[in-house]
Amino acid sequence: MSLPGTLLVTFVALSALMAAAWGWQRRTHNIGWVDVFWTFGTAAAGLALSFAWSAPDGSTARRLLVCALAAGWSLRLGLHVARRVAGAPEDGRYRELRQNWGAALQPRLFGFLQLQALVGLVLGAAIALAANRPGPLGAQDAAGAAVALLAIAGESRADRQMKAFAADPANRGRVMDRGLWALSRHPNYLFEWLAWIAYPVFALDPAGGYSRGAWALAAPVVMYFGLRFGAGVPPLEAHMLRTRGEAFRAYQRRTPVFLPFSLAAKERNPT
Repeated sequence: MSLPGTLLVTFVALSALMAAAWGWQRRTHNIGWVDVFWTFGTAAAGLALSFAWSAPDGSTARRLLVCALAAGWSLRLGLHVARRVAGAPEDGRYRELRQNWGAALQPRLFGFLQLQALVGLVLGAAIALAANRPGPLGAQDAAGAAVALLAIAGESRADRQMKAFAADPANRGRVMDRGLWALSRHPNYLFEWLAWIAYPVFALDPAGGYSRGAWALAAPVVMYFGLRFGAGVPPLEAHMLRTRGEAFRAYQRRTPVFLPFSLAAKERNPT
């Protein structure tokens, strides 16, 4: 199958998956499940494209390494979100989304999930581009693996820290500002973004022999804008301001929103 045809088939599959996610959240009355569908679907798209695009001059070892890292990311994040969503009340951000969108919630959510399917296609393609860079394994691959493992470990640690904080009744109504959360207001999103930097590290060819590898840069770009300015930081910060008030405003003033140690006014001070 041609490259455009493979991409089209993959997008159709992701679109159908996110339509199923839309149906499941209606049945369960919990929008949080769509994140589980998206996480597993994105990794599955990346793995499928990695083998669909395999070329004779590629490295089987690299393909297996990149796919293992993508699968590891997906399993860790997907299972974490699934455990958080199962049997728990709907996340406050999604409850507010229901209130804000009102009667338009379901059609607007369906459209948003189709956009997520497109994002999943971009990310899956980045995985495949990384997996199929020609040549034997080398130091560049070690660097890519190190970035991916650091990202998975960092996001896991941030999630564990938040889970432990939320489980302590003494912290009810307080703002988590310890550990990694003292360096960034959203360290879980920061490490999620870092995970997608790993694929350009694998895919880019400094010698210029694999020009299509540059397209893998789309993954961290899309994820940065999506997390920092889209469905990540803004709704979560708005929810925290409504529920924590001045305590969260004080946290905003002393802690960068995304990049640790940032001196940029827009990073440290909310607009």
